[in-house]
Amino acid sequence: MDRVVALSNTLIIVLWVIWLIVWTAAAFFVKRTQHKEPLGAILYERVPVVMGFLLLVLPRWLPLALTHRVISEGPALALGALALVMAGMLFAYWARVHLGRNWSGEVMVKVGHTLITSGPYRWVRHPIYGGMTLALVGTALATGAPYGFIGSALILFGFLIRLRLEEALMRETFPDEYDHYSRHTARLIPGVY
Repeated sequence: MDRVVALSNTLIIVLWVIWLIVWTAAAFFVKRTQHKEPLGAILYERVPVVMGFLLLVLPRWLPLALTHRVISEGPALALGALALVMAGMLFAYWARVHLGRNWSGEVMVKVGHTLITSGPYRWVRHPIYGGMTLALVGTALATGAPYGFIGSALILFGFLIRLRLEEALMRETFPDEYDHYSRHTARLIPGVY
């Protein structure tokens, strides 16, 4: 029982490390930038993400009230959390591969940018954020403590800020296409939002 929980928690950490390495490496194989977001917008969307990340990776510096488990630990929860992390990351990887060289770590338009509406983009306009949200929910459940839920919520808040900025830029870049696409495709969660 304890071994299942420990293994699941270790695998979640390994999956996040692999995600960070792959995402960083993939950033070197993108198109040149045509339009870049201003520094103020970058800070506005990234501060909650960085704060959430720090909460998740440095819990030993937090007060006991934030690190004390509020959800009972057990193999079913551990395996469920691991499954959510894996499913979310696989969906985000699929979206990242499908987006190809249009992807960017910032809100920007690339030279020769195209509007992608196929693959996972058929179901949601922001499948990378959708997948990462699912992975964050799994991570929060694995921690079972307030810091996991607060950190994940902060990162999601940063994603929501960013997707609004991205949508504004896509509407400006592809006015008719994006308007039609957004009327028929969920923003983040099919049938919900």
